[in-house]
Amino acid sequence: MSKVSVITINYNNAGGLEKTIKSVIAQTFFDFEFILIDGNSSDNSVEVIKKYSDKINYWISEKDNGIYNAQNKGISAAKGEYCLFLNSGDTLVNDTVLKTIFFNHASADIIYGNMQTINEQQSIQHLKMPAAIGQKQLLRDTLWHPVSFIKRELFLKYGNYNEAFKIVADYEFFVRVIIAKKVTLKYVPVEVSVFDTSGLSSDANKKNQLIAERKKVQDMYFNPLILFLFRLYSKLRN
Repeated sequence: MSKVSVITINYNNAGGLEKTIKSVIAQTFFDFEFILIDGNSSDNSVEVIKKYSDKINYWISEKDNGIYNAQNKGISAAKGEYCLFLNSGDTLVNDTVLKTIFFNHASADIIYGNMQTINEQQSIQHLKMPAAIGQKQLLRDTLWHPVSFIKRELFLKYGNYNEAFKIVADYEFFVRVIIAKKVTLKYVPVEVSVFDTSGLSSDANKKNQLIAERKKVQDMYFNPLILFLFRLYSKLRN
């Protein structure tokens, strides 16, 4: 069994896909498998995949029902101890990051680090996760999926991504296992990935749907009194 399953999903983003592939196969850490799920792209994504097929452990190109359906396909194909979801266009921050993360053979349920973001103007931001993840962080923000190594066992025990959520199923999963199941977490203070902010959850046109889905998740898992106080405070601040 590999230590890590790097799972990349893609749809009609051949240029971003090649960047992602190059960053993964350049790693100096070799105890990982690379899984690529393409949603039946109509650009030259499949040609890009075939170009690097000798470096990819498993890939398919077929129609799917959205990003979380594709990620669930990746989970089903994965055999690693941990899963890292590095979507098309996102990259690992350098060629030694996997070695750095697993140097001490960490064994927490979720291991996470920091992130860079890059926009269409190539402006880079350096973002830090808090050293502890609890209700405060998950009400205000989330645990960023491109920097999170999730034990595959958690999906087997608690279920995959809930495909009823089209934008925040990763958020729902993190709230479900951290708040409801109290899994263990370990923070490693290094940058893990560069996140492409042109993705679905960063789309301004999807903002209302994102807010509505987050609210639904919070109503499912958080204490009603804590939710009331948090929303009242947020309203007063605005």
